[in-house]
Amino acid sequence: MTNQQQPRTFETMRIEVTDRVGTITLDRPEQRNALTSTMLTEITQVLDAWEADETVRGIVVTGSGPTAFAAGADISELARWNLADGLAAPMQRLYDRIQDFQKPTLAALNGVAMGGGLELAMACDIRIAADHARMGLPEAGLGVLPGAGGTQRLSRLVGTGRALEMILTGRTLTAEQAERCGLVTTVVPAADLLPTAAEIMATVLSKGPLAVRLAKLVIGPGSDTDQRTGLLLEQLAQTLLYTTEDKDEGAAAFLAKRAPDFEGR
Repeated sequence: MTNQQQPRTFETMRIEVTDRVGTITLDRPEQRNALTSTMLTEITQVLDAWEADETVRGIVVTGSGPTAFAAGADISELARWNLADGLAAPMQRLYDRIQDFQKPTLAALNGVAMGGGLELAMACDIRIAADHARMGLPEAGLGVLPGAGGTQRLSRLVGTGRALEMILTGRTLTAEQAERCGLVTTVVPAADLLPTAAEIMATVLSKGPLAVRLAKLVIGPGSDTDQRTGLLLEQLAQTLLYTTEDKDEGAAAFLAKRAPDFEGR
């Protein structure tokens, strides 16, 4: 059954909740959804609300219009940034929060994702793209570097060599190239993008919520450490899941050849 909440009004984006999935649509199409300080604040406000809202189980981020997911930081703001802004790193801190968000996140790239836009997508758990989308980190052409996680997340997703090439040259990838190197996992026609995002999130939300949450906790820190430590994290998470009602329900449902009814306990 569809459960749809009335959207709140924001200056730079639209939000809605349908079937337990909250969707953030960046909504500055005339500026190709360029990211501003106001937009970062509004995203933070939504994350605060949805983190505590048990009716929201997952989040999709996309852009308005047919051309851009997010074309990067608004250059009119970038021109004013100084040492204090760099040390505050509001965009990096927000994207770290998205990466660590306890609920699954998916970026649906409906068009170009450049600079801070691509960094936003990389902070999400899953990335899918419309077939006309383009991706890149062109910051070096402005005399700066990808400072919202780009130098670190890109190399972990596609490898150090390709990340260096993209960052040092500003090379832009097509959606198909991004899929081949693992930057996105799925490429679909533009008309199928949001239905595909909804289908993927529905599949994720059909799994045990505790298992999904602990998988996120293990995979993230595990990728930043040695394999032995990562395996220990995996073992401890699995041991914890063995004690849950969800594990019992999952096993019982499998044996009874029925869909499980997980309650996150």
